[in-house]
Amino acid sequence: MQWEELGAQQCSVARSSVVLGDRWTLVILSDCFLGVRRFEDLQTRLQVSRTTLTQRLKKLEAHNVLERRAYQSNPARYEYRLTEKGRDLYPVISTLLNWGDKYYSDAAGPPILRQHQSCGHDIQPILCCPDCGEPIDPRQVSARKRPDAPGFAEVTRGPAR
Repeated sequence: MQWEELGAQQCSVARSSVVLGDRWTLVILSDCFLGVRRFEDLQTRLQVSRTTLTQRLKKLEAHNVLERRAYQSNPARYEYRLTEKGRDLYPVISTLLNWGDKYYSDAAGPPILRQHQSCGHDIQPILCCPDCGEPIDPRQVSARKRPDAPGFAEVTRGPAR
């Protein structure tokens, strides 16, 4: 299967990876969640080539993850803001941060601390069941294919068992 064909799969991870699956995109989004909005600031902080950054920002804009807004007219300058679709990626970025903090932090601890503004406590958000509130343990989750739907492709990459 070719990389471009992943977007046609009946798999949400495959479809999402077409937008998010390269080494720069998640880092760009992480900086956006940290409040970085301007091209020059992203380029300086990430030390990524202008061409690569431009390509990733255009892709995120095309998929409505980021919105480009002018902040200066002469010369034209733009900033990139998370859309609702982009903000919906916060649990993804947060979970990736938790994983990186657990397995790749040095002895000084996590490089970025997150604070819940409502209560003032430092946090590491966790996934919880929306019905019972229990933390999610992957060993306690089962998956199943959706029912077949007329006019839609069959799900061929469902659970292994």
